[in-house]
Amino acid sequence: MDTIKLLTTLDENYLPQLQVLLTSLALNNPGEKFELILLHSGISGAALEGTARRCSAYGWSFSPLLVEDALFEGAPVTKQYPKEMYYRLLAPELLPERHERAIYLDPDTLVINPIRELWETDLHGRLFAAASHTAVSELANGVNQLRLGTEHDYFNSGVLLMDLAAGRREIVPADIFNYVREHRKGLILPDQDVLNAMYGERILPVEDVRWNYDARYYSSYLLRSAGEYDLGWVMQNTSILHFCGKEKPWKPKYIHRFGILYRHYMQLARRETA
Repeated sequence: MDTIKLLTTLDENYLPQLQVLLTSLALNNPGEKFELILLHSGISGAALEGTARRCSAYGWSFSPLLVEDALFEGAPVTKQYPKEMYYRLLAPELLPERHERAIYLDPDTLVINPIRELWETDLHGRLFAAASHTAVSELANGVNQLRLGTEHDYFNSGVLLMDLAAGRREIVPADIFNYVREHRKGLILPDQDVLNAMYGERILPVEDVRWNYDARYYSSYLLRSAGEYDLGWVMQNTSILHFCGKEKPWKPKYIHRFGILYRHYMQLARRETA
């Protein structure tokens, strides 16, 4: 089997969450080989040592890539629009050409079942595969379509299967910078909005209940599926849980259903580190 290329972007504050993600990935994908590619803007080598050791222990490759500031000359970069927000969209430009596809994961995700099926998904010529969150109301979907002038569902950018080779041909950094410059007042979730507005027609939809389950909305998923997507179904069929929003399961007083599962993997990650 070929090596699955896993991409993430984060700053040093999210390294503990990356350890939890990697632990869940290893435990639920036995026998798989991964290469972890980390795009960052200045995490120290010492801070990255824990991630390097963990990947080595799993038999995986680890490729931290420092993104040079030169690429962002002329880009709209502010506190609201930091240069890091562009990294996932510019991954085809930033990653070596030997990488032809990658799975992007936000660090606030858990992998609780195998992901090879996502890796091997036929994109049918599209740039990305992504999920829209069906647990969110159709009203929210409609508002985003009106706001961005799109007709497709609003895709979440926290889990993406990327065709990097196609992206090198089609994604032009200057086009992204110009779009942000012209529309910055209307962008709420900047990189996600840009993904939808500029490339939404080039995205292959995949099921969120399997590949990007919004952990806040268990009751909504259950209701919309007429009771089918209960806890047993999720544990057996969902591969990626995504802890979207400001409330995070590693923080005190997290109230949503899958918080205890996240804390279980936190404990397992600590044991591996000890």
